[in-house]
Amino acid sequence: MEEDGKIASVHSTVFKESQNLQGKCTEINGYDFNQGLDYSRLFGSMLTTGFQATNLGEAIQVVNQMLDWRLADEAVADDCGEEERDAKFRESVKCKVFLGFTSNLVSSGLRDVFRYLVEHHFVDVVVTTAGGIEEDLIKCLAPTYKGDFALAGAELRSKGLNRIGNLLVPNGNYCKFEDWIIPIFDQMLKEQNVLWTPSKLIARLGKQINDERSYLYWAYKAMFLLDLFQNNVSVYCPSITDGSLGDMLYFHSFRSPGLVVDLVQDIRAMNGEAVHAGLRKTGMIILGGGLPKHHICNANMMRNGADYAVFINTAQEYDGSDSGARPDEAVSWGKIRGSAKTVKVHCDATIAFPLLVAETFAKKVIKTTTT
Repeated sequence: MEEDGKIASVHSTVFKESQNLQGKCTEINGYDFNQGLDYSRLFGSMLTTGFQATNLGEAIQVVNQMLDWRLADEAVADDCGEEERDAKFRESVKCKVFLGFTSNLVSSGLRDVFRYLVEHHFVDVVVTTAGGIEEDLIKCLAPTYKGDFALAGAELRSKGLNRIGNLLVPNGNYCKFEDWIIPIFDQMLKEQNVLWTPSKLIARLGKQINDERSYLYWAYKAMFLLDLFQNNVSVYCPSITDGSLGDMLYFHSFRSPGLVVDLVQDIRAMNGEAVHAGLRKTGMIILGGGLPKHHICNANMMRNGADYAVFINTAQEYDGSDSGARPDEAVSWGKIRGSAKTVKVHCDATIAFPLLVAETFAKKVIKTTTT
């Protein structure tokens, strides 16, 4: 009898009664290839696949919510002005989208995805590092090549080849970059009556490169569009000297001293992007971590937080880094609103981001052109 009691106790422990999740949680199901190959349904199935596939599916949902939002979706405030009550005006007010990415992603093929987004005015503000500026320009002068993660550094150095992961950039590319950019710095020095800032410097480079493969070219071009239904695209880089651009500015300062680039005006402009968003909600799409992530989040703190946030990176939070922090940490700082729609996808952005764009931004273009 005692043994029977023990077995009954063990049985009840192992086969503990479950809470009924039916109708409360989403069931996990993958894509059934017996139904044929339908990429839209395949991407849709990620939401119910689990793990990071589900996070990617949720990121797709958040970005689509970001793009679909209109002021018309909100209740009209009792104390708002006549314009704010106008239905056409309310339908025209969209979410302001901040896009951030690290330099290595511009070295990769994602540069072409960024160009697509800027070309079609899908984003309002871009933040990147110095490498994210210069690599876009250098690729217009000479190509980057596929290499291997295992290539020996000393051997590559002897051949004048620079490795970025499994990409190779010949050192000659930077020599071509120097030949191209130094005359631009010379001209900017002659125009020093202009208060040069990193963003103005970047706009000048976008103008001078005059190449449709460049996302900076399209950002510059957007500045001069008179179509009120299109967004200007501002590009910010507070770390403008941390890369080959900094090297060029360093050598130019000895050869032709006097060129000044003012960071303070840009921090006012960048924070103003969020502060003066007005009636618009703001959304953040941030690939990688480091400076672009923090700069965008910090600007949105000035308006009590962003309304949407999608982070895609492989960094972990256990070391306390901002790069690895999940969106909820930014909520504690007021950089993301407590009511915001957020998700972090733990994945290499070169894999996840093209899929996300295919199911969000690109679908909007296809829908527009077919209706």
